[in-house]
Amino acid sequence: MYDRLLLPTDMSPGIDQAIDHAIDAAQRYDAELHVLYVVDAEAYSSYPGDEYVHEFEGLESALEQAGRDAVEDLTERAETSNVETNSIIRHGVPHEEILQYMDEADIGLTVVGSKNRSGEYRRLLGSVAERVANMAERPVTIVKTPVEE
Repeated sequence: MYDRLLLPTDMSPGIDQAIDHAIDAAQRYDAELHVLYVVDAEAYSSYPGDEYVHEFEGLESALEQAGRDAVEDLTERAETSNVETNSIIRHGVPHEEILQYMDEADIGLTVVGSKNRSGEYRRLLGSVAERVANMAERPVTIVKTPVEE
């Protein structure tokens, strides 16, 4: 049914159960698992960057390295379960990059993790998972992981 699955990660605790779900689905469908990390341009462009020589260079580089480490950990975990993987690092606005990649790579199913938080938190800030699910033209599964408040 699905040849390619997408697992976007932001390294947060909210992705824990989504990882297991995505790996299991990839095994069941004998599908390739794409693991995507988006270096959030809004995070480093809003940072004053005083301690770095060239504007956002240090923070952007640190975020990218953290993303590479996270993607590498997830791909190793999937590969130990005999799941073929593809690792991707992008820069930009997370939900926009995820949606664009879904189309570019012809992703059949995207599995996104979400922290299970109170309604007030959601009303104030929303989430990347909700934006992806609401804006995607392809199937999206949201896997919630409870987190301590």
